[in-house]
Amino acid sequence: MEYNLSCYTYENASVVDDIWAGKVTVFVLGKRFTLPADKDEFIQFVRSRFWFTYRKSFGPIGGTGPTSDAGWGCMLRCGQMMLSQAIMDMKLGRKWKWRPDELQTKHYYTILKSFSDERTSPFSIQQIAQMGVQEGKKVGEWFGPNTVAQVLKRLAVFDKSSDIAIHVAMDSTVIRKDVEVTCVGKSSSPTQSAEQNVWKPLLLIIPLRLGLTEVNPLYHESLRTYFTWEQSVGMIGGKPNHAYYFLGYVDADALVYLDPHTTQTCVQWDGDALDTMSDRSYHCDSPSRMLASHLDPSLAIGFFCKDKNSFEDLCEKALSLSSKSKSVSLFTVMESQPTCSVVDSRVVSVSVHNRNLLRSGCEVDDSSCLTLDSDEDLNDIDEEFEILDVT
Repeated sequence: MEYNLSCYTYENASVVDDIWAGKVTVFVLGKRFTLPADKDEFIQFVRSRFWFTYRKSFGPIGGTGPTSDAGWGCMLRCGQMMLSQAIMDMKLGRKWKWRPDELQTKHYYTILKSFSDERTSPFSIQQIAQMGVQEGKKVGEWFGPNTVAQVLKRLAVFDKSSDIAIHVAMDSTVIRKDVEVTCVGKSSSPTQSAEQNVWKPLLLIIPLRLGLTEVNPLYHESLRTYFTWEQSVGMIGGKPNHAYYFLGYVDADALVYLDPHTTQTCVQWDGDALDTMSDRSYHCDSPSRMLASHLDPSLAIGFFCKDKNSFEDLCEKALSLSSKSKSVSLFTVMESQPTCSVVDSRVVSVSVHNRNLLRSGCEVDDSSCLTLDSDEDLNDIDEEFEILDVT
């Protein structure tokens, strides 16, 4: 079998070694592979995922903006990969296999077209970059995991073809009632038809901050566990200003990822058709791997729940994980939002607040309820906040 080593690129510098030649156990999106026995199956499974990379020569964003996202669009591409995986699960199923040099199904091309580098495509680089302006990001500016999650959530509302609901769970907390509102909507009348109360397929994205400059090793086991769940659609993160789409893990110390840092020419669509050569550019013949210890602490994990039962199963798994003494849960599940009251309306900076605590002889509590944007570098943060009493 021939493998395309361009997928191992790091800013277009190829690595020629076969990194999957050894004897390892790999979990990818809930599926287990034992290499080398399952190597071909593993490669085919990964190759069937969409691989979105930098592109050049597309139409100027906003009419006068950049014609390439090289150097700034890696997190946007990773967001595309996570969302496309959720839509593939919904439309094609997790077991679907992409076969090179063959015509694919109509559903396949419909999904891929929705991510093409065209202004009219609902999840194109153009749409994501321009919607990012509403999140405070200029076109051409690098996104963090939280920002791309919020942008995709906004765009999904306008896309009726995919019929997917996106919920972004902030503060490491999944609120069941909030998710239900996202998937079903608020009922204005108890007599609404059953069709109006159908639970939409859900992409749940949970932005996390797992440390200051690096991920605390205590979180590694939980991260690995999430990749074994059938609802997993991976994780977006990587290194500062250098994003990857993570699919799973290798043994106990490494992560499997797709790297968007390869610049390819924009694909030209002929209506809804795509030639097989252009189609191949959306699939990576082999993923990359990196040590979990190199992971930046700002990341976002994703889960796809095809129906309410799948979401309830996900919640039960999360609750079960948090109850294990040896595991550190990365997020909590609650029925409804806790009530908060402002007990100190003074608006102060984080650094001033901590200094005041130290001066008064109190310890700085790292578990304080301070909501910070997970896209930022905490070394540079001096955000304002209100002191809340959660009851």
